[in-house]
Amino acid sequence: MEEVNQSVVSEFIILGLCSSWELQAFLLVIFSSLYLITILGNICIVLLIIADLHLHSPMYFLLANLSFTDFCLSSVTTPKMITDFLKENKTISFEGCMCQIFFGHFFGGGEMVLLVSMAYDRYVAICKPLHYFSIMNRQMCIGLVMTSWIIGFVHSISQLAMIIKLPFCGPRELDSFFCDIPLVIKLACIDTSILEMWINADSGVLATICFILLLISYSYILLAICLHSKDGASKALSTCTAHITVVVLFFGPCIFIYLWPLSITWVDKFLAVFYAVITPLLNPAIYTLRNKEIKNAIKRL
Repeated sequence: MEEVNQSVVSEFIILGLCSSWELQAFLLVIFSSLYLITILGNICIVLLIIADLHLHSPMYFLLANLSFTDFCLSSVTTPKMITDFLKENKTISFEGCMCQIFFGHFFGGGEMVLLVSMAYDRYVAICKPLHYFSIMNRQMCIGLVMTSWIIGFVHSISQLAMIIKLPFCGPRELDSFFCDIPLVIKLACIDTSILEMWINADSGVLATICFILLLISYSYILLAICLHSKDGASKALSTCTAHITVVVLFFGPCIFIYLWPLSITWVDKFLAVFYAVITPLLNPAIYTLRNKEIKNAIKRL
């Protein structure tokens, strides 16, 4: 018999977060509210930075791009999850599933690199203040942002290329609220153990490299502040708390999902919700609530 090379599964069944209608109705209200706040918060930050001339600096240019990325990242999976709460039969087409995977890794990978760029910006500002504007010039800022998009695109294409040609001819249930590679690849009709290793290595290596670069950057920043200020510890904590908090919240779930050898369903679902819904909401709040320049810009409106 001729070997079948193409997928025969046209759609996947999404089991969602839970099966209780009462709980789904509650989650519908909660996640709809969180998504609305996320969208409005990130868009407001982008528009505020564009409109206020006092915020036309490298740090806020990168922050505006982070908010735009969070807006896009939250929109990859959350709207589908919210509408599925209203449906009894939750399905997603094969093409839609591949799109979720592509854009999820595209914006997620880009945000990892963008966070490294923001750490580099803070490193230059604190460790080399006299050369800050000569180093972080317009070309450098645009280059850092373009690099984040390019790396995100290459990472996403490499992930998609490894699974899009897999034969899916049997089971089609995804025990989650969106398509992600670790779940989808288990539904393939062939042995994917080696491919899983390569895919996890791809995502894990990107996340780990970015995380190590961030640790190095913030270590230099903390050391520099401690050595050159009388109350260095408190100033260092105040300066870096927002950045470090975002880094931990973003990279923690990524590294756990792709590098942790065991898979526990409820833990994976919790981390997926945290990564897709909560983190894009917290990023603008963490970066702006303690930022005097953002507060002053809001007052000037």
